[in-house]
Amino acid sequence: MTDAFIERLEETIRTIPDFPIEGIMFRDISPVLSKPGMLDEITERFANDLQEKGWSPDVIIGPEARGFIFGPLLAARLGIGFVPVRKPGKLPSEVIQVEYTLEYGSNTLEMHKDALQSGQNVVIIDDLLATGGTIGACAELCQSMGANVIGALFVIELIGLNAREYISPIEVHSLLNFPA
Repeated sequence: MTDAFIERLEETIRTIPDFPIEGIMFRDISPVLSKPGMLDEITERFANDLQEKGWSPDVIIGPEARGFIFGPLLAARLGIGFVPVRKPGKLPSEVIQVEYTLEYGSNTLEMHKDALQSGQNVVIIDDLLATGGTIGACAELCQSMGANVIGALFVIELIGLNAREYISPIEVHSLLNFPA
């Protein structure tokens, strides 16, 4: 059985070879963002998928920058809060931070120290899962505050980079899979 929405989504993703460095097949979601109704459809699909999986988050966590696109939309649809995870120096209050590796480099992420309460259930959302470094860092921030990471949502997952193993035991749900 085909899924017309998933087919439209896959057709809308633009692939750019050798960006940002040679050997990387960059999956560009810009066309998805500019296509009328597509963000609403993605948000609705994620909300339905959460329900089917039995995930009941108290908070949605989204890393900078594209987690900021999908996270607030899903949080608003679910009637729950959204917590941003940012690059250093962007949050105005006391923060906790963690360093992590990316598919092609390294970085640091921060979260407000009072953003989560111990025992809260969180779902992390981002546009793409590659190596798992960003999501692993987000999970580490959440867990250091006593929150429970019940799952992670992605529009795209790159297969072959072992991200699921890297962030295990966090359950992953992706709308699309592409080879790395």
